[in-house]
Amino acid sequence: MLDWEQIFATRSSRMRASEIRELLKLLDQPDIISFAGGIPDPALFPDVAFKEAYSDIFSSAQVGAALQYSVSEGYKPLREWIASDVAKIGIDCTPDNVFITSGSQQALDYLGKLFLSPNDTALVTWPTYLGALSAFNAYEPNYDQLSLNGNRTPEAYRDTAAKTGGAVKFAYLSADFSNPTGETVDLAGREKLLALADELDIAILEDAAYQHLRYDGEAIPPIMALDIARRGGIENTRTIYSGSFSKTLAPGLRVGFVVAAMPVIRKLVLMKQAADLHSSTINQIAIEHVASRGFDAQVAKIRSVYSKRRDAMLAALDKYMPKTATWTRPEGGMFVWVTLPEGMDGAELLAKSIATEKVAFVPGRAFYADGSNANTLRMSFSCADEAMIDEGIKRLGRLISNAIRAAA
Repeated sequence: MLDWEQIFATRSSRMRASEIRELLKLLDQPDIISFAGGIPDPALFPDVAFKEAYSDIFSSAQVGAALQYSVSEGYKPLREWIASDVAKIGIDCTPDNVFITSGSQQALDYLGKLFLSPNDTALVTWPTYLGALSAFNAYEPNYDQLSLNGNRTPEAYRDTAAKTGGAVKFAYLSADFSNPTGETVDLAGREKLLALADELDIAILEDAAYQHLRYDGEAIPPIMALDIARRGGIENTRTIYSGSFSKTLAPGLRVGFVVAAMPVIRKLVLMKQAADLHSSTINQIAIEHVASRGFDAQVAKIRSVYSKRRDAMLAALDKYMPKTATWTRPEGGMFVWVTLPEGMDGAELLAKSIATEKVAFVPGRAFYADGSNANTLRMSFSCADEAMIDEGIKRLGRLISNAIRAAA
């Protein structure tokens, strides 16, 4: 038998199965109350709008172009719509500054490939989005903890990177309602990050997958908007902004985007030409049809539903969780992050929860680049109604309380 491991590239050793992808299989089990998948509720998809969009495409002269090869940059009317949409939040750019990807996950993969040489350092939050770690891992980086509270100097970051044989290349974060914690970086933190990036002369990768999902509180300008305001235009910025239609319209079409200065866009276009030529033309056209006709109404609808589910989860946690556990109180997004007493293991708790309580969540260890903090877990409220949330948290609170008493 051929020993495949001997001929795989060394980078393949850094590839790991996604715990979240595996847990999504639990959604097919009807007796499981799942807080695991950070996915939108399919009942909220604008399916009628997409049916109309595809019907319009197939009944017009546009169908030939929709089924044909297209430019790597992406469908121009969609890029124009994105440029106009991000302008509302202070990101003043042209359609040429917008690059379409096959979901925001492809954007992360491309950006990892673009910036990371083996042993370079990526600064990431602790914890951070698991999909980002998976995307970056293939390019053999090291990770350092991104701190926005001022307890790390630029020299400390440089020294740590130098000891591992590379340089700091970028800081990656989701500033609004992050996956997995649901937390938002305040204005002071965003300004500190810009100052740190200036000192280190690195890029900032701003993952804005949940930008539109704010339920309360005051909106904070994106990091890229602050960068543009400081530097007088997008071509002078070091921030790269990525977004997606997966959480607002539909994830199955796999349409995401990057907004950046032209030197970055030009490199991304070359990468796409070498990888998949272009994202699905017909799906880009359909997204533009639906977005231009009713994006704001769709966002308002999902905000109304998800905000009630967020409230239900926080109320249930207050009611059923032991006092020794703590959790975040997000102003938007899809996630609540729970921290359990030291010594508890989220993975072990999940196994017991599935077996005895029929409740699923994601153990928190996977979201840490160093595999630490096993006593954490991520819970999503997006796909369970209020009654399911109350019952699921009741069961989980009972399990955790019993585990704490058993360990005492």
